[in-house]
Amino acid sequence: MTLSEQIEEYILQHIEPEGDYLHRLWRDTNIHLLAGRMASGHLQGRLLKMLVAMIRPQRILEVGTFSGYSAICMAEGLEEGGHLYTFEINDELEDFTRPWIENSSVADKITFIIGDALTEAPRLGMMFDMTFIDSDKRHYVAIYEMALQLTRPGGFIIADNTLWDGHVVDDSYHHDAQTHGIDSFNDHVAKDQRVDTVILPLRDGLTLIRKRS
Repeated sequence: MTLSEQIEEYILQHIEPEGDYLHRLWRDTNIHLLAGRMASGHLQGRLLKMLVAMIRPQRILEVGTFSGYSAICMAEGLEEGGHLYTFEINDELEDFTRPWIENSSVADKITFIIGDALTEAPRLGMMFDMTFIDSDKRHYVAIYEMALQLTRPGGFIIADNTLWDGHVVDDSYHHDAQTHGIDSFNDHVAKDQRVDTVILPLRDGLTLIRKRS
């Protein structure tokens, strides 16, 4: 085991437990879905729950549901009356994901929608206090701009995978559309005077963005 793996294991042993339901979801995600590592997992899941508890949003928008792990984690942090709307563009995931969401202890706090958030989220006709972006990296800039329009002043946008396995600093990957999308997003946000931003080197990179008042 490498030093970084030892440190990660130490961290996981000293934070809030993942819980049996989420552990089973994580296991089934990795068994039954391609690229199962895309699910947030124990550490990031507990961080998302903590961020929700700190921000105290009434409405959360998630772009990219995948197996539902992150949606459930964020919903766990919601206060009474809070609600999360999560969009997944890949309809082939619905048969796997919907039962996991609907059988969770926070099912009443989650609306799971199959569709393209870029067009469908604005049609909800509401503003959000927090958005979590974890979808097609090629469209991160467009998704960010949509989310920013739907985020209240002082609200937060959180974007996942913004270091992209370190490919953003490896020139040999910059021909790749996903890497280019992430790099373009990072440049775009860094120059955006409408927000304050910080990148956390957690897992694959997690960017916290606050919309200025």
